[in-house]
Amino acid sequence: MSQFQQTVRIEGMSCASCVRRVEKALGSVPGVSHAAVNLATETARVDSDAPLAFAALQQAIGKAGYSASEVAAPATQHAPLIPEGLAVLLAAALSLPLVVPMVAEWFGGHVMLPAWLQWALATPVQFVFGARFYRAGWKALKAGSGTMDLLVALGTSAAYGLSVYLALAPQDGMLHLYFEASAVVVTLVLLGKWLEARAKRQTASAIRALQELRPATARVRREGESDADLPIEHVRVGDIVVIRAGERVAVDGEVVDGASHVDESLITGESLPVAKHVGDRVTGGAINGEGLLLVRTSATGAETMLSRIIRLVEDAQAAKAPVQKLVDQVAAVFVPVVLVIALLTFAGWWLATGNAEPALINAVVVMVIACPCALGLATPAAIMAGTGVAARHGILIKDAEALEMARQVDTVVFDKTGTLTQGRPVLAQLLPHAVDAARALQLAAAIQRGSEHSLARAVLDAEAAASASAPAGAKLAALAASEVVTLAGRGLQARVDGQELLLGSGRLMAERGIDLSPLQQRATELEAQGHTISWLADAGGGNGVLLGLLAFADQPKANARAAVERLHARGIATVMLTGDNQGSAQAVAQALGIGTVEANLLPADKTTVIARLKAEGKRVAMVGDGINDAPALAAAHVGIAMATGTDVAMNAAGITLMRGEPLLVADAIDISHRTFSKIRQNLFWAFIYNVAGIPLAAFGMLNPLLAGAAMAFSSVSVISNALLLRRWQPSKE
Repeated sequence: MSQFQQTVRIEGMSCASCVRRVEKALGSVPGVSHAAVNLATETARVDSDAPLAFAALQQAIGKAGYSASEVAAPATQHAPLIPEGLAVLLAAALSLPLVVPMVAEWFGGHVMLPAWLQWALATPVQFVFGARFYRAGWKALKAGSGTMDLLVALGTSAAYGLSVYLALAPQDGMLHLYFEASAVVVTLVLLGKWLEARAKRQTASAIRALQELRPATARVRREGESDADLPIEHVRVGDIVVIRAGERVAVDGEVVDGASHVDESLITGESLPVAKHVGDRVTGGAINGEGLLLVRTSATGAETMLSRIIRLVEDAQAAKAPVQKLVDQVAAVFVPVVLVIALLTFAGWWLATGNAEPALINAVVVMVIACPCALGLATPAAIMAGTGVAARHGILIKDAEALEMARQVDTVVFDKTGTLTQGRPVLAQLLPHAVDAARALQLAAAIQRGSEHSLARAVLDAEAAASASAPAGAKLAALAASEVVTLAGRGLQARVDGQELLLGSGRLMAERGIDLSPLQQRATELEAQGHTISWLADAGGGNGVLLGLLAFADQPKANARAAVERLHARGIATVMLTGDNQGSAQAVAQALGIGTVEANLLPADKTTVIARLKAEGKRVAMVGDGINDAPALAAAHVGIAMATGTDVAMNAAGITLMRGEPLLVADAIDISHRTFSKIRQNLFWAFIYNVAGIPLAAFGMLNPLLAGAAMAFSSVSVISNALLLRRWQPSKE
């Protein structure tokens, strides 16, 4: 896998053939292992095994006939929008008088402009407003390849040249010139490119909306100094940032003072403001509500959640879907094949009629109708729109491959704790043995102190509550543990107050020879009720002694059952995997309607289950949130991580759900289906323009004006179809 990646902005591309040519040029640069060019974003993503100088990439792109700039440099690609719009208007104004005689003829009128006036109107359109096609076409010729610009330049030049020849050659009767064909085709193509550029900006609206969430400054409170507004790049981790009512949160951090409600809708998709108190985490870019918050900074700049979200969306929009391979293969030969068909059309009509005029015009129509603009935009436009709208609703799709694979999923495997359940278990019961309840809780809390596990927090919360309610003289001092060892998938081992203690699963106790029979029957009853059981034992002195049983309750999330039912309605099977005991797992699965449950699993066991399902021919999505889920997330066809979990899980997954909401799993699959439905529709229309249009043009059934209009609006229709995805909404349960 390549270790280094660069993104390069490219200007001058117009069609799928351009994409192919730039990728070939970048692939020839020493050190480049892979290059992927996206026509919709006008960028190239370059992978290499070692750092590459931008100058080398720029030179290769320049030789291919395009210009390159660094993404970090000020953007210029949208600056020509207003001039292009003005150019379209001026070209249309000059072309309109040329079209009037043809329109009048349809209604029985006979109006003909003088040849010199037709030439005067068409020439600036051809060589001033159409100069971009000559420049790009010449570069393509020098590079030994064909592009849309070359086809437009050749086709319109042929019509213009024929008209000049006919105007100058001695003729009897009324002249039939084709200046309107060349001028109108140039005007229509310019109009199509202008509309296309505007539409492409709309497909990138999700990225711009996220980028606009980043405040430029933050009000920082440092010890011994008054509050000061600092540029965001000057804020350091650990700084206290003051967030006043109505302001955007400038950094990621933890609330250390104050209470308020925070609107995180553009980051997580959560429609309602979320209450924030001391100890809660806030995310940069969210909007503070009615209260004043003091936030201790935990991340700034590129390390914030917002910056990571933007990078994920950019990566997904820049990546190529596997279906794009077919388009690339077609584009590699498309323009040369079109030129051959145009030559054959010219030769066939000349031989059949003995007249070069219709032969040349029909060859022109072939070149104009065949321009592969829509072909290059069909896939990336849909991916940009789909991943953009998904991000707006809290579904981050890491790459196009994850997006494509999600639509094929027929089995969803869920982790239990924190994914289907609240992930905030409480200590429901503590049954002591050989010690009193207070001592058992004191020892268990000492072992768990410092752990981030949800069961550890439940024990520590129970200890805090017991201490707060105990009479002053009866409070037990908090103990410290030493020699703490984590036993993966089993529990913890530690030394507390001179005792060698174990806290963990029944499997751990069995391995250490601890007799559980005094509390086994009650443990079985609690497991059947859906409780998770941990055992506390003294393993010292050769013969271990049971000290107690801890029963934890973790309620299913409010919409977990609805999420499972939605998947079943789509014909998708569900499986639940957990390290908990069988009774607890079965109770949760029964409450949610999940039929297949595998319990008492170690992290490696989850990966084994995923591998087995894949071997059975299943298309598997794994949904999890913890470090122990990361191997299974990576092993599945599609990993879906809850952002409420760990960074490790999110890095291993192809899709991240910004809210810990199981309903979003079905939504992620739904937007995948809808996006690839748009891709199929776009590819169909892109191909049908050419498959149907080229034969019609070759047989003389199209005129240049109609061909120009069809070609110009093919790319606009493809992007407009993709933009319909922006209306997508997650289902409301």
